[in-house]
Amino acid sequence: MKDLRKYENLHVAFWLVKDACWCMLFRPLGMIMIVPTLFVALHITWITRHDRTDLFHNIAITLWICANATWMTGEFYANDNMRPVAMVFFILGLITVAIYYLFIARTLRDDNKGNKELISQ
Repeated sequence: MKDLRKYENLHVAFWLVKDACWCMLFRPLGMIMIVPTLFVALHITWITRHDRTDLFHNIAITLWICANATWMTGEFYANDNMRPVAMVFFILGLITVAIYYLFIARTLRDDNKGNKELISQ
């Protein structure tokens, strides 16, 4: 778990470099930074696939990075005409989080509540 947190911190560093390049209009480095940022997000999602809470949140993060990268690419090379595509990724991320909180978190909470009641008896 400690190693995963270090890996997540590396991921944040990649993401910050990518977004800083976007802000400062460093197009080549910004585009290059999409690859490690997205790769690490996908890898973290794969690593956490057995924990539904982490899985759903990491899927949403990966979709957010896809949206962010699409938006950046559109601003760099397509006269900002890729926002509708980026919006699809943002909406999919929101749907992922909504599914988690509307259905899965409730089930996990109810299961945990039942387990506590069994232990106390």
